[in-house]
Amino acid sequence: MDKKALLDELKIDRDAAETPKYRPMRWLLLGAIVGGIAFVAFVVEFPGAEALPVKTAIAQSAGQQVASGSSVLDATGYVVARRQATVSAKVTGKVVVVLIEEGMTVKEGQLLAKLDDSVPRAELTLAESRLVAAKAALAELDVAVEQARLDFERTTGLAAKKLASQAELDRDRLSLDAGSARLERARKEVVVAEQTLAVQRQLVDDMEIRAPFSGVVVAKAAQPGEMISPISAGGGFTRTGICSIVDMDSLEVEVDVNEAYINRVKPKQPVEVTLNAYPDYLIPADVIAIIPTADRNKATVRVRIALLERDARVLPDMGVRVAFLEEKKVAEKPVAAPTGVFVPANAARQDEGGAFVFVVDGDRARRRPIVVGERKRDVVQITSGVAAGERVVADQSEGLTDGVKIETAGN
Repeated sequence: MDKKALLDELKIDRDAAETPKYRPMRWLLLGAIVGGIAFVAFVVEFPGAEALPVKTAIAQSAGQQVASGSSVLDATGYVVARRQATVSAKVTGKVVVVLIEEGMTVKEGQLLAKLDDSVPRAELTLAESRLVAAKAALAELDVAVEQARLDFERTTGLAAKKLASQAELDRDRLSLDAGSARLERARKEVVVAEQTLAVQRQLVDDMEIRAPFSGVVVAKAAQPGEMISPISAGGGFTRTGICSIVDMDSLEVEVDVNEAYINRVKPKQPVEVTLNAYPDYLIPADVIAIIPTADRNKATVRVRIALLERDARVLPDMGVRVAFLEEKKVAEKPVAAPTGVFVPANAARQDEGGAFVFVVDGDRARRRPIVVGERKRDVVQITSGVAAGERVVADQSEGLTDGVKIETAGN
């Protein structure tokens, strides 16, 4: 190879050197553009906008929504407890320990609080000592009476042999009678001491405040160190109770019915109760009694209603709406039990595609076709498409579409 060829090989080809230098930059720039477009598309398709707030409700089995008939009268009232008590002590005392809190479930006889029992316990010890002394005195007199009896028998024998005078015989007889009388009194004193001891034991037991029945504590009224009394004391420094207990099994509904419509209400009449706090929770009930007196100020008559079913949502003093139902006549053939579920009437929708509801799926609303049955008051029966327990959108919110992100606020 000549020198010129060698020199040609040592030359730098500038066009060839520039090509690999700028080609990677082009690819990086292209990748950045594509990534930006994808990011913008992601943001547009899945924006970080606020979720659509909607009200939801749980589809309830049709068997839970069966009513005896149509409503003949509507009224409002409150949930009340027939069995409730403010628990206090039998005596005035200082609270030492409180063992309950609001919301706690207690059993009948459960210890709720303790009062200072130092004085009653000291008196109990004194009563025990008096009982021991009375029994000791009884034993002593028993021995004395036995001695008097032996002396009298001995004197009687001597008097029969003309060895003792009548005066000695009378003295021993009277001594025996007196001893017997003292012995009887000692027996009575032992009985009194035993009864006194029982009273002192009861006073000590009264220092422990126990639940009169099973229920739930709804109010705690005293703290350790405070004075409580079964009667109201002046000045406001003495409590009158430890707590308030409600028997949740005794909950019922009381409503005031206008006297002009009381003729529509009868005992054992079927009733449908709706809690104001849970408008889609219908509770079967019936009339317990119509209180036989009217309120002249309000021109109403009070009606007591028994709840045939209840759960933890039913609480004392809750407001309710009551529908008195018309009893249906007995059919000749048994009526088949209703099928499907009931949802609020606003949950069922209709368009050119047919009836549908929006079912809550996580944080999304999913459209689902349904078959609609009968409508009853503010609910509608769905015979197919929704299962009991599923949550559905219960209002006609604008912008609600299949797959939209939602924020639930159901019951």
